Amino acid sequence: MVMTHYMELLSMNQPWNLILFMVIPVGMAELLVATEFFTLYWGEGKNKNWRAWNRYVGMCLGIYFLGVVVYLASSVVPSIAWRGWIDQISVYAYLLGVIPLFSITLLEWRVLGRTMGDRQRVKTHAILLIAFLVVSHIAMIFGMADPQLGGWQPTTTGASVMDHSQMDHSQMRQDGAASQPMDHSQMKH
Repeated sequence: MVMTHYMELLSMNQPWNLILFMVIPVGMAELLVATEFFTLYWGEGKNKNWRAWNRYVGMCLGIYFLGVVVYLASSVVPSIAWRGWIDQISVYAYLLGVIPLFSITLLEWRVLGRTMGDRQRVKTHAILLIAFLVVSHIAMIFGMADPQLGGWQPTTTGASVMDHSQMDHSQMRQDGAASQPMDHSQMKH
């Protein structure tokens, strides 16, 4: 199976790309969702600590994800040889997540919605969070798909696809297990 650039980015440089581009932003987004629920559940009375956490996480996540998007848009995206429309949707949906996340940060800094009341601010915050969840899930869904499902055909320069038909399997037993440790230096590549 051929991977989208979204999945390829996450699988390269293990475990660091996975941590930097998926674990940290998704973990912080999940924490933001949890604090959002508790803030809304307890209303005005008991939610002061949850609201403080919600504001802090919202600001940090927006800044962090802005840094991720600036890095990817400036150093990774320009060098991509696209693998069809599925590949493009996965990458661009991921990058679009910065709009709602950084908007949450701007909302917390009171750059956006200065004249909003508390109720309108909470509503806008929740809508922006939902928008992020939608685009991030679109990125994940299309990112896990094989780009060939959209009609793209791999070439030798467009993707790293291993052609196993050229490998010498004569040292393999019939049940598929190696009869002895394989010497990869003798394989025809």
